[in-house]
Amino acid sequence: MKTVLVTGGVVRLGLAIASRLRAEGWRVVTSSHRPESGADVVADLSESLGAAKLYAAACAFLGGAAPDALVNNAALFTGDASVLEAVNLKAPEKLTTLMACREDGRGSVVNILDCRVLGEASPDEDAYSGTKRALLEYTRKAAAMFAGTLRVNAVAPGPVLAPVGASEKAGETPLGRPTPEDVAEAVAFLLDAERTSGCIVPVDGGRSL
Repeated sequence: MKTVLVTGGVVRLGLAIASRLRAEGWRVVTSSHRPESGADVVADLSESLGAAKLYAAACAFLGGAAPDALVNNAALFTGDASVLEAVNLKAPEKLTTLMACREDGRGSVVNILDCRVLGEASPDEDAYSGTKRALLEYTRKAAAMFAGTLRVNAVAPGPVLAPVGASEKAGETPLGRPTPEDVAEAVAFLLDAERTSGCIVPVDGGRSL
């Protein structure tokens, strides 16, 4: 059975991704920073050694074996810029590097981005978007760096939940806002696409167009 670590895998997008992968036969290891969350492993990715501790805990949960795949989903949206960078960028980088230590050359990583970073950066881009833009660039860099050892791709979701009573403007989201399950579908595809690496898949209802 293939195994996958899904960070932040107990709420919203992470929960949908974990559920989809379980349905497709994966053994899923979920993580959270909250002990009461019900996640399989707990680690604080804002800490300097948080990612390394998380990876070690996931391997221990799997009986000492490294996971076959990794979904870097955990993210913070607001807060101190250094903490945002630690969780949204540095932790995925560290976890990806640890995944690259696999010797069979069949590992797979999917990073969760944000469709807002697919275009040119604006002068007033916030810290959250800055970390996701950096993760976009890292995805491409890592795909080249670890070619033949690890496939690295990304999904860039648009907003998945419309405010109650809000109406969509067709010009902004031609196909309507995606659901968490739409995002999970793209993640599942990339994890299994054995000849695909360095690919960024927007799941935003056409919003980025």
